[in-house]
Amino acid sequence: MAHLNPAIPDTHRARRSASVPLRTGDRAPAFELPDADFKLVTFDGLLRHNLALYFYPRDDAPGCTTEALKFSELEMDFRDKHGFSVQLLSDVEGEVCRRYGVLEQKEYESQRRECIRRSTFVIDRRSVVRHALYGVSPRGHAAEVLQLIKEI
Repeated sequence: MAHLNPAIPDTHRARRSASVPLRTGDRAPAFELPDADFKLVTFDGLLRHNLALYFYPRDDAPGCTTEALKFSELEMDFRDKHGFSVQLLSDVEGEVCRRYGVLEQKEYESQRRECIRRSTFVIDRRSVVRHALYGVSPRGHAAEVLQLIKEI
């Protein structure tokens, strides 16, 4: 399991293109991103098992923290039965966020800003998106994702 830190610098916002949502059956876009220890993690390296990839709007926000904690609490169920571990990856430039279609425009303090829509993708070992879940609620979501993975 990997989740992406949405750090997108303001200096890059002006040149962003629209984010097109992925659908079930699409090929998941490949990527290479640093983890919390600055070690590069490749998409192909994550596909040794089915993958749950989730994007969240902001570090230290209550919903984001709740979601991360729930995925972490279920890590043993993911890892023991499905070979998952939880990794935090950072998409500083927002390129992976764009490829996965999780960016949206929102008004914040009278300004339009590019924000991340809380989303999760269940991806099989052949890199096919089996479930594309946009705008999810953090409560109960980790258990829902675990059930979806069990059904693959």
